[in-house]
Amino acid sequence: MSDAAHRVDRLWPEPAADIDLDEAMAGFALPDPPAGRPLVAVNMVTSIDGRAQIKGTAEGLAGRADRRLMRLYRASFDAVGSGAGTLRAAGLWLRVGNDLAARRAAAGRPPNPTGVLIAGSDPVPTDADWFTGDEPRILVVGRDNRIESAPEGTELLRAPDDRPDPRWLLAQLAERGIGSLLLEGGPHINAAFLEHGLIDELYWTIGANLLGTDALQMIAPIAGGSPYAAEPRPARLVSVLRHGDELFVRYRLNG
Repeated sequence: MSDAAHRVDRLWPEPAADIDLDEAMAGFALPDPPAGRPLVAVNMVTSIDGRAQIKGTAEGLAGRADRRLMRLYRASFDAVGSGAGTLRAAGLWLRVGNDLAARRAAAGRPPNPTGVLIAGSDPVPTDADWFTGDEPRILVVGRDNRIESAPEGTELLRAPDDRPDPRWLLAQLAERGIGSLLLEGGPHINAAFLEHGLIDELYWTIGANLLGTDALQMIAPIAGGSPYAAEPRPARLVSVLRHGDELFVRYRLNG
């Protein structure tokens, strides 16, 4: 059972009205990962006009149902990752909650996914709450990051480049038995994975508000130009849920 029931309408596929969010997500399943690397999905929330931040964070863009949905998504993945910029701006809490942790354990899985924090050369606040808890954690830093060791319980991975290359990172995760990675931003991390064609699914909450600001979108502009500028990468609509005036959309990327 969920911590609190959130009623949704399923708009696609098989429309149904006034069902519990957990019930609507009961059949959620990931496709098989691509050959040679973990499957990668991005989970983001934006305003109607596509902005992913209010005063530098996603806080306030959507309501409590989106928070429950976020945990339900996480519970299906082997690892949940985010950039260090998000940690510095808003803190991170990449766990699934007690009820979903118990469900994962009953299925023979670790109670929480492996946490993955991705940094470049900027300092990492190692006193953050993200570094507490008993779930496995991996801190990935750039070659010249000045951090010398990670807090207890966290594996430190140092990339061969200034900024960890997503292809290199996925290879490292695959070596550790991780078959799926859920990215929760920020927009620059998402752009780095998109640049190399490494986003397989996209989970998008559209909050019922307008900002009209120049805040970042869910995927920042790709440095040096997008390989998809002239030939956009196609996607297939998998599902749409509605909670009040908010929409929860799932896309699968093609090719």
